[in-house]
Amino acid sequence: MSQLEATTLAALLATFLEESFEGLDRAEAGLLELADDPDPEVVGDLFRAIHSIKGGAGAFGVNEVTDLAHVMENLLDDLRSGASPTKTICAALLAGVDELRATLRAPQGGRSSRAASHKAICAQLVASRGTEAATAATEPAVPTASTAQAAQAAWLVEFAPHPGLMQNGNDPLRIVRDLVELGGEVTAELGRLPALEHLDPTEIYLGWRIRVPGAVTRSQLDEVFAWVDGECELAIEREPAPAGAPAAAPAPTARGVEDPGPSPSSLSSVRVGIDKIDLLMNMVGELVITQSMLGELDGEGAVGSERAAQIREGLLLLARNTRALQESVVRLRSMPVGVVFARLPRLVHDTSHKLGKRVELETSGQGTELDKTVLEKLGDPLTHIVRNSVDHGIESPADRLAAGKPVHGTIRLHAEHRGSAIVIEVSDDGRGLDYNRILEVAKSRGLVAPDAQLRDEEIAKLVFAPGFSTASAISDVSGRGVGMDVVWRHLKEVGGDVHIESTPGLGTRTTLRVPLTLAIIDGQLIRVAEQCYVMPLLSIVETVELDRTRLKRLGSQEVYRVRDQVVPVIDLGVAFGLRAHGEATSRLMMIVEADGFQLGLIVDELLAQQQIVVKSLETNFGRVDGLAGATILGDGRVAFIVDVVALTRGVRRGGRQLAA
Repeated sequence: MSQLEATTLAALLATFLEESFEGLDRAEAGLLELADDPDPEVVGDLFRAIHSIKGGAGAFGVNEVTDLAHVMENLLDDLRSGASPTKTICAALLAGVDELRATLRAPQGGRSSRAASHKAICAQLVASRGTEAATAATEPAVPTASTAQAAQAAWLVEFAPHPGLMQNGNDPLRIVRDLVELGGEVTAELGRLPALEHLDPTEIYLGWRIRVPGAVTRSQLDEVFAWVDGECELAIEREPAPAGAPAAAPAPTARGVEDPGPSPSSLSSVRVGIDKIDLLMNMVGELVITQSMLGELDGEGAVGSERAAQIREGLLLLARNTRALQESVVRLRSMPVGVVFARLPRLVHDTSHKLGKRVELETSGQGTELDKTVLEKLGDPLTHIVRNSVDHGIESPADRLAAGKPVHGTIRLHAEHRGSAIVIEVSDDGRGLDYNRILEVAKSRGLVAPDAQLRDEEIAKLVFAPGFSTASAISDVSGRGVGMDVVWRHLKEVGGDVHIESTPGLGTRTTLRVPLTLAIIDGQLIRVAEQCYVMPLLSIVETVELDRTRLKRLGSQEVYRVRDQVVPVIDLGVAFGLRAHGEATSRLMMIVEADGFQLGLIVDELLAQQQIVVKSLETNFGRVDGLAGATILGDGRVAFIVDVVALTRGVRRGGRQLAA
């Protein structure tokens, strides 16, 4: 195999895997919906999703997936024929979805290690199908659409692949095998076969004529050929009825109307590699830098007034176009938060059943979009928060009834834009936080002083400490104290924040706040000594005039009273090693906030506000405490971005000085 062929095959395989995982996500959501509402349209969608995965797996020789998908297809076909989607059947199909997902994720050489679980899932699927068949056998026979279709004339299918079909990863023999499984009788058409000396082994010259029983629906035939749409010559029609035979009625579909035939392929979306989008985002960043450079010309007095007016007009247009291009690229890179929300119904379903609880999940704002990089970091935090709501928040049915609540607990997920950030709220109507228990555990583990008196919001923050748990016993659901620590850590990695509000007996609300994108931020330029730094605007609460007579020292930490609140203070010049303590004469203090904790930063001068292109220090240099990254200013200088989270964390741990 040539390098080009290998690259093409790898690209096709990557596309197949991506589409398969999307299909499995849809199938999982459909099965959860089917358990509560047996909708024939949902059954049809499920069948198509599994059938597509089966077809792609057959083209790439992933036999484990093909075999399991075929068993699932048989069970789904029973449902399409009128069988009832019992809890046993839905559970077996969900197990099949899990096994397909695990098999596709396993390396090619490691799939054989799943043989035991694969066999067990197949047996479970067959057993659930047998149970349904046995149930149906005890019920009175009712004529169905399939019974009526059996009397219809057979289908005549003429299938002639385009010569280059196999070069696109498709296998015509797979399609022929699928038709044989539907009861088709196959005859090969050899009319296009060339002489031996002109035969190209990479091309297809054969065609096939297949007679398929009339009980098969047109939809089933269309699904077989869905993978080769536009890559073959295809004709499907009913076999002419014998003279004098009564005409068969049109075959009903799941919606009870005549099958309109194959639907056109969707043209509303396109797949773009993330590497290409990253490159485009970098180009936009450079454009923003160019705009900043041109902006420097506006302050020079050597240009005539007419030319200056033209420059200003051009800069305004450039700024407008730059912002529009930036927003377009951000949207291109963005994904709806519903991608992450879609994982959670299965989590709630499985966890609540395991704990013997009844929990309903309500979602809103699924179409809210944010940067893919940020979105990827939200998966684990939301998983842990929702699992905690089911495990610790929602009470058992008996306890809820005793408290005068509905037997079903409710968890609500909501996402929305707020300024330049996305806010996601997870709320439940459960028992709420036990503040006394949390404080008791925190004291016993030395997280707070034995005589500490904390407000409720301060106690709530203790649940984010590493290893913290109030569970009395460790289970496979919770108790090891690793969940909420993950929430905090992942949100800090993307510059986000988390806040908990709870009312005992009524429920808990956890609010996550994350930036729309990590590539370009709004920043405030500040001067510290002779250096220029950037402070993220989202972190700034206010800037006040500093009265040094109000600076006090508590132990090793300086503090300052701002109205009715005392905040710790850091001189950024001292923290970054630019001057010795006591040398500053600045009269400005910037109040910043992270994790609900406010901190005063002494700075020398406020400069301009502008959009900042974030450049990674770790990629280009190395990690530096107290700095979150760097940017290039309009005059070509490098300015470092202050890491507010690291500064507040250092103060909370009792250390004032930071290494720069």
